[in-house]
Amino acid sequence: MTYLFVFITGGIICAIGQVLIDKTKITPARILSLFVTLGVILTFLGIYEPIVNFGKSGATVPISGFGYSLFKGTVKAIEEKGFIGIFTGGITATSGGIAAAIVFGFLASLFAKPSLK
Repeated sequence: MTYLFVFITGGIICAIGQVLIDKTKITPARILSLFVTLGVILTFLGIYEPIVNFGKSGATVPISGFGYSLFKGTVKAIEEKGFIGIFTGGITATSGGIAAAIVFGFLASLFAKPSLK
C-alpha cells in the first residue's frame, strides 16, 4: 500500500503542476518557484507534514519537497546554532540533493548532443 500512497501523492503534485502549465500563462520557472514557496508555507502551517507522512517520497521528491527540506533544515539549525542557523540550515539540509543535481546534470551533459534551433 505504501507504493500506492507514494504514487498517488506524487501524481497529484505533478498533476497540479501540469494543470498550471496547461491552463495558465505562468512560466515553468515561476511554477517551480511557486512550488518551493508553497512547500515552505505549507510546512510552516503544519499542513505538509501530514502529506509527507501519508505519501512519503511522493511528497518529498517533487520540488515542493525541496521547500519542505529547506524549512525543516532551517528550523533544526536555529534550534542548534541560534540566529546563524537562519543562513546555514536550509543549505545544509539540502546540500546532498543540490550536489547530486549538479553531478548528474554534468554526467547527462556528457551524453547529450545539443543543437541550436
